[in-house]
Amino acid sequence: MEFETIYKMYWDRIFRLCMGFVNDYDIAQDLAQETFIIVWQKLETFRNESSIGTWIFRIASNNCLRQIEKDKRFPKSNLPVHLSEEKQISIEPHIQFLYKCIAELPETERIIISLELEDVKQSEIAKIVGLSEANVRVKIHRIKEKMTQKFKENGPR
Repeated sequence: MEFETIYKMYWDRIFRLCMGFVNDYDIAQDLAQETFIIVWQKLETFRNESSIGTWIFRIASNNCLRQIEKDKRFPKSNLPVHLSEEKQISIEPHIQFLYKCIAELPETERIIISLELEDVKQSEIAKIVGLSEANVRVKIHRIKEKMTQKFKENGPR
C-alpha cells in the first residue's frame, strides 16, 4: 500500500486517537504528524503480521505514551499572565468534554476507548494493548459506564 493512501485513510483516526491522549489540539496534531513520519520511514519494514491499521495505531499509541512520559518528566511552566492565547479552537462542548474525560483515564483505558471510538476491531485492540479479547470487551464496558456517569454528573448541558 502506498504511503499517500495510508495517510489519507488513517490521518483523521490517528489525530482523534492522539487528541484522546493529550486533549490539546496542537500537540495532538504534532503527535499524529510524528506518527506518520515513523510510518513513512518504517513502511518498507512492515511485515504484515497484523493489519496495517493495527500497526499504525500501535505506533501512534506508543508515540502518545512517550509524550505523556516526557510531559511528566518536564512539567510545563505557566505562561506569563499578560499573554493570551490567540487561536481558539471551537469544538462542540460535548466532544470537548469527552476528550477531557478520556485524557483523565489511565493509559491503557485511554488507548482502549480511543481505539474503540475509531471502530477498531476488538481483536485488533487486544493485539495493540496486549490483553485478551475478553478482557478488552470487559474494559470497554466498564470504561463506557465510567464515561456515562461522568457525563451525567459533570457533562455540558
